Amino acid sequence: LLDGRHEFPFSFQLPQEPLVTSFTGKYGSIQYYVKAVLERPAAPDQSVQTELQVISHIDVSSPALLTPVLRSQEKMVGCWFFTSGPVSLSAKIERKGYCNGEAIPIYAEIENCSSRLIVPKAAIFQTQTYLASGKTKTFRQMVANVRGNHIASGSTDTWNGKTLKIPPVSPSILDCCIIRVEYSLAVYIHIPGAKKLMIEMPLVIGTIPCIGFSSRNSSITSQFSMDMSWLALTMPEHPEAPPNYADVVSEEEFSRHVPAYPPPIDCEEQLCCPVFAYIQEFRFQPPPLYSEIDPHPTEVEEIQPVSFML
Repeated sequence: LLDGRHEFPFSFQLPQEPLVTSFTGKYGSIQYYVKAVLERPAAPDQSVQTELQVISHIDVSSPALLTPVLRSQEKMVGCWFFTSGPVSLSAKIERKGYCNGEAIPIYAEIENCSSRLIVPKAAIFQTQTYLASGKTKTFRQMVANVRGNHIASGSTDTWNGKTLKIPPVSPSILDCCIIRVEYSLAVYIHIPGAKKLMIEMPLVIGTIPCIGFSSRNSSITSQFSMDMSWLALTMPEHPEAPPNYADVVSEEEFSRHVPAYPPPIDCEEQLCCPVFAYIQEFRFQPPPLYSEIDPHPTEVEEIQPVSFML
């Protein structure tokens, strides 16, 4: 090349076989980049590279991802022969596949036959699995959560489509031999002095949103009307705020249920926290309003443009 500025357009065809979506995780990453090399005689080569984002599309309209998911579980609260009664939980989501920004309607029924005050919650978990040299390493984190109202002893509560919005996250990666990214929706109940009752339903975060799902929703729901008869216990569209905790549980009943010492702390999972702190929270704070759906809105960072010079 002679002295001066020279420009050469390059074009590459991506392979026909599916490429794994670009991803940067806790212990590894999947990255693609374009690299240009300038060979110079009697001098080291010069090179420059820029990252290339690749997305493997997942269509959530596929029949496998339109199937509703239903789970139920029951737990006996107490220790040894001193049981206070069972706590039961049933939950359902209308489909398995969703995209970023969508709100997942959750249908659930909680029955509290124990003597304790319980709190239902829901969360979306991301699980990163790394595979290398015959070893596996897993990292699990919560990406979104929502909580319900306190449920007193002998009471029930129904979630008739309580929404949980999906924040901007990486799509699911299910077909890579070294890194897998999976999601799940957990509906669980915090029980003071006992391990929480939890059920998990698999989620697939796709890139192509479902079109015309509303028309199919009625037929899918009708097919499950027999199994989901408890959904008939719907709540009004705009219910009034729940009463204060002091109006639900008397001072005498509360003092009877509070232990003389802090109960043991369950630190097995990320959702756990000191149970005694929740007991104090129940005593001095009223339950949140039904309108408090998304108390932690997701902040979106502004992406600055980057220029490259060759």
